[in-house]
Amino acid sequence: MKLRLTIALNILFALALAAALYRSGGRAVYPLSSDDVRMQSTVTGTKGTSAAGDYFLPRAGASVHAASLAQLPDGTVVAVWFAGAREGAGDVAVYLSRFRNGSWSQAIQVATPQQTQADTARFVRKVGNAILGTDGNGRLHLWYVSCSIGGWSTAALNHRCSDDGGATWSKARRLVTAPVGNMSTLVRCAPLPLQNGGFGIPTYHEFATKHGEFLQVAADGSVVNKVRMPASRPLLQPAVAPLPQEHALLALLRDAGKGPGSIQVARLDEGSRRWRKLPPLPIANPNSGIALLRLTDGRLLLACNPLATGRNRLSLWLSAGDGRSWQEILLMEKSDTGSDEFSYPALLQDNQGMIHLLYTWKRRQIRHRILDPARLEQEQKS
Repeated sequence: MKLRLTIALNILFALALAAALYRSGGRAVYPLSSDDVRMQSTVTGTKGTSAAGDYFLPRAGASVHAASLAQLPDGTVVAVWFAGAREGAGDVAVYLSRFRNGSWSQAIQVATPQQTQADTARFVRKVGNAILGTDGNGRLHLWYVSCSIGGWSTAALNHRCSDDGGATWSKARRLVTAPVGNMSTLVRCAPLPLQNGGFGIPTYHEFATKHGEFLQVAADGSVVNKVRMPASRPLLQPAVAPLPQEHALLALLRDAGKGPGSIQVARLDEGSRRWRKLPPLPIANPNSGIALLRLTDGRLLLACNPLATGRNRLSLWLSAGDGRSWQEILLMEKSDTGSDEFSYPALLQDNQGMIHLLYTWKRRQIRHRILDPARLEQEQKS
């Protein structure tokens, strides 16, 4: 029975994908490689952050979680996260704040259940994870999940766009990402801006099975493709970075399986239509979110909780650029209290080269650390 259901779902998805390709006007949407990603370059002389520092985002609720980062064309760093009485509560909303001149602005709501319900004409019970991205024209994009029934496994994905850096937003549009019920497409990690004006968005699926996916959206925000990542055990929340020298994309995934886990790996090579599974990294993963960033110098930076259990240690790791070998270089948080949580990191390198790290701090605040890349060099050599 389960096999028949799986076959039926695959057929339905194939039909939905064919329809999506037809609607895309026949333009090529796959395969993708690092050549399709719009690479960031470091530019001096623009407004941004020039000094290392340690900050907290404004507290918008009793419980906060799941921050995401982006940078506007003028150098302003923008963050979103969700806050409320507790995760999944009816009062949870997605908040936005801007970082200028060494301080964060007052948090404003950019997504709520009530607004999402009004915009999409669908009943919405709660909202959750949100991510930000900026396109080549400087527009700010927000994707966030919402639920009507059940838990996060039935979530839908919504999209809003802002032409003024997050001051005003378009109405939320519910994206069509699945052939049956249009549900269980969730986001967590940063999108990749594409040369054609669209985005490659790491997503994941939780209904019946848990696996990573890669969603491709066009410049107008419409979905044109989605490809599943391989999973021999339950996996969630892929973080994707380009490998320019190898014309490939690398995905690191949260291990949601039973027992001790490790960071899982998948890769999409140039010319291929399928992600292939690679051996896991020798870095523990306690069913916790990670962040992955390609630095402008070509190296890869990873933020994670390298523990068998718990989320009370958070550290940064560097790879030379191929993602095969990693070195732990900076311990960002450590507590002897196992219930303390430093989790769900987000990474950004701004237009002056400074590295921004956001993460959930004990579920009470979002912490913001700014690092000079020179410090990474020093730590790597020590």
